[in-house]
Amino acid sequence: MRLFLAPMEGVVDHHVRDILTAIGGIDVCVTEFVRVSGAQTLPERVFHKLCPELAAGCLTPSGTPVRLQLLGGNPEALANNAVKAVQTGATAIDLNFGCPAKTVNNSDGGASLLREPDRVYAIVHAVRSAVPEQIPVSAKIRLGFEDRSAYLDNARAICDAGANELTVHARSKADGYKPPAYWDYVGRIKDEISIPVIANGEIWSVEDWRRCREQSGCEDFMLGRGLLARPDLALAIRNEHLSLDSGCSDDQTMSWPQVANMLFAYYQITKDLYPHKFLGNRIKQWLSYMRLQYPAADDFFHSIKRLRLAEDIEAAFKRQLEG
Repeated sequence: MRLFLAPMEGVVDHHVRDILTAIGGIDVCVTEFVRVSGAQTLPERVFHKLCPELAAGCLTPSGTPVRLQLLGGNPEALANNAVKAVQTGATAIDLNFGCPAKTVNNSDGGASLLREPDRVYAIVHAVRSAVPEQIPVSAKIRLGFEDRSAYLDNARAICDAGANELTVHARSKADGYKPPAYWDYVGRIKDEISIPVIANGEIWSVEDWRRCREQSGCEDFMLGRGLLARPDLALAIRNEHLSLDSGCSDDQTMSWPQVANMLFAYYQITKDLYPHKFLGNRIKQWLSYMRLQYPAADDFFHSIKRLRLAEDIEAAFKRQLEG
């Protein structure tokens, strides 16, 4: 079993990758997408900005591999940028056909490409042909755009184009992030194609993972919002997976004081990276997920949601850490 950290745009940056992989349980990370517009070939600094791990062999500080993600609709440009990324140090390339954001879909990228499986094939084939054979090329899709009718067409296109593996977010673009996730569709894809399939979507707990595993038949999974809500979810799933053989479950949840200390460390690392008017926004964003798991996170979120000054935010943290 492998567990992947999902590349949540504007949320999972290299700081978050560092924190979550240090907790444990995660086997592979994927960067936020590098947008390739038109026929441009991007300079190295763009790749380094979204993937500072390029300077360390594409590994997080705890040694977890990081794949560099590209997004766009031009096969030649994506192939050229994949080559440039590999020359810059990327050890694996991931292609985005799953982003549901309107701005991305209106700019010939993400899930909008699922309406044209031939174009999906062309992009994957161009990138796979351009980069060295030893560089894995993976892709991420949803089950479709307006509906789920073309889910097998896109999966077959990606497999036939030479991708090494496929991640499937078990909803269409039109489904958004509304429950449920259609894990059984992922199972049908797994039965149809010859490359590894990674199941993604609506895994918030160990029990969700069990049900996803049963319905999809997959052995590999990608975790996104569930891992932000519970930072040790990957570790808990891994412990549960091991317990299937040993018969001894060890589902230990991080305590709120441990999580609060983790958040404060994240705040200290990132506070100088954003304008003062946005100070604390990343913490508030993360708390909005955590309060689904931790009641204390909801109280803390409401205590800081209107704070803008560093001294006020830090005083609120002090009360949490001392309480």
